[in-house]
Amino acid sequence: MAKPVVYVLNGPNLNLLGLREPEIYGSDTLDDIAGMLEDRARELGLDIEMRQSNHEGHLVDWLHEAQAEEAKAVLLNAAAYTHTSIAILDAIKAIRTPVIEVHLSDPMTRESFRHVSYVGMGAVAEVKGLGARSYLVALEKAAEL
Repeated sequence: MAKPVVYVLNGPNLNLLGLREPEIYGSDTLDDIAGMLEDRARELGLDIEMRQSNHEGHLVDWLHEAQAEEAKAVLLNAAAYTHTSIAILDAIKAIRTPVIEVHLSDPMTRESFRHVSYVGMGAVAEVKGLGARSYLVALEKAAEL
């Protein structure tokens, strides 16, 4: 029997983690985070489908795919699209798969334009400000759904 799958979707510029503004985002790379998630997912009896794109439409398509593949949940770090994308909000609202919003930093402590979260308007939960650990906390929330 296949294990439940959690999609972990990452938006623009997150491919540069570890290099990009480490004072804000930390020194862990996206591969480091994927490794941590895979280890924890195994302990929780889950599988991870980890993806990153700099293109908004890919994130929308992957949200649709998560529902079509009957994923248990989606962990979504939409990065800058969090604050701009009504298309991603509409995709979240269009699917039944629960979405958990993830942020490495705490957007509320940063520039005011980051204080609006379209993703948060559709997400069932939010985990922010814990660095790479934000993903692990979000995975544990997903396991409880």
